[in-house]
Amino acid sequence: MLAERLLSTAVEVAQKRYFAAAPRPVSSLPGPEPGKPYLLYAHVPFCERLCPYCSFNRYPFAEDSARAYFTSLREQMRMVADLGYSFDSLYIGGGTPTILVDELCETIDLARELFGALEVSTETNPNHLVPEILDPLKERVRRMSVGVQSFDDGLLRQMDRYDKYGSGAEILERLQSLEGFFHSLNVDMIFNFPSQTEEILRRDIECVKASGGNQTTFYPLMASRAVANQLKRTVGMVDYDREGRYYKILADELSDTFELSTAWTFSRVGGGMIDEYIVDYEEYVGIGSGAFSYLRGDIYLTTFSLRDYGRAITDGRMPVAVGSADSGPANRMRYRFLMELFGLRLDKRKFRQDFGVSVERGLWKEMLFFRTFGAFATNNDEELTLTERGRYLTVVMQRSMFAHLNSLRDTARNALAADERELLFGDGSAGCGAGCEEARE
Repeated sequence: MLAERLLSTAVEVAQKRYFAAAPRPVSSLPGPEPGKPYLLYAHVPFCERLCPYCSFNRYPFAEDSARAYFTSLREQMRMVADLGYSFDSLYIGGGTPTILVDELCETIDLARELFGALEVSTETNPNHLVPEILDPLKERVRRMSVGVQSFDDGLLRQMDRYDKYGSGAEILERLQSLEGFFHSLNVDMIFNFPSQTEEILRRDIECVKASGGNQTTFYPLMASRAVANQLKRTVGMVDYDREGRYYKILADELSDTFELSTAWTFSRVGGGMIDEYIVDYEEYVGIGSGAFSYLRGDIYLTTFSLRDYGRAITDGRMPVAVGSADSGPANRMRYRFLMELFGLRLDKRKFRQDFGVSVERGLWKEMLFFRTFGAFATNNDEELTLTERGRYLTVVMQRSMFAHLNSLRDTARNALAADERELLFGDGSAGCGAGCEEARE
């Protein structure tokens, strides 16, 4: 585990230098650069139940506030179009994007009106795998991703998902009924949950194979410090020392049915869209409360406050802030290095073309580390590819990077007014409360 610990420490040091101590408000996102492809990400921060391990911006669902939010989301989409952006892909995440399917359909339709033909991906939860929600999406959505996390009933209870989303057997049956319904059906899973055993992991793998999904993403449990402390109190400490062993089980057990499309996404042999949009799009625009954008080397985040979000959009402003401190070439090179290797291949010729320096010279420390620990399967003038060891090292890097993003989310949440914080960390019994009432005004 020496390599993994050294790498985690190195990523932590680099990320502390990259991320700002406090986000800096700006008047708007920057406009597009000519000829550069962008993806549009839209965030829907409402859930019927808040999972204890989730670091994303999410609020307890209340219909009135959610409808007002979708109206603001579409207005921000128009603002982005006015900046001159064009997109050929839209990813809708959450939260639970299918929480109000009529609003979701209207949002997708507006995106196509503004930007033309779009390849649309969206997320959902297992209890939404019903005809009244899925039928309107069949002709609108190309890729559906279902947040299953595990088929084990004990884990589902610990995650507070069993009562709301059903047993593992019920979820599996719903997934099997969808085979062929969407072009791509992705089954989102978590590995290295504190109480997950090897036996549970192997059973989850067999259920994924039986699900009919043509893609699965096994995320390592990624927790910010705040969420890690909550997990420790409820289900136990995350054990990173066993993460590599569990990753090897995944790679071995899935290999007879799936092939890798990213370091933690597996597609059935012969088809499937790549799960991670950051592999295909180096830069992306995020809209909606809690959304991130990555543009010109900078991270932008949209306010986590539903109240502030609604007011700003009504006033014709984008409530965004810069969350990065250094968007210089070194950090942009590190980002390219991580994302392309996470996508299993780094194009060395394009790296030199874009940065004016070879990857060996621009990132000599990173290259030395990866060579020393046997990470490269191919290292020639054209490309870098990875060994199994190298693929796991990119998982460690990605997990460490997302943990820092989650810490940035914690900072944004800490700035919320007391009533909105209570919605996120209280028992949720009061519904959406006064904060959401004001967000509608």
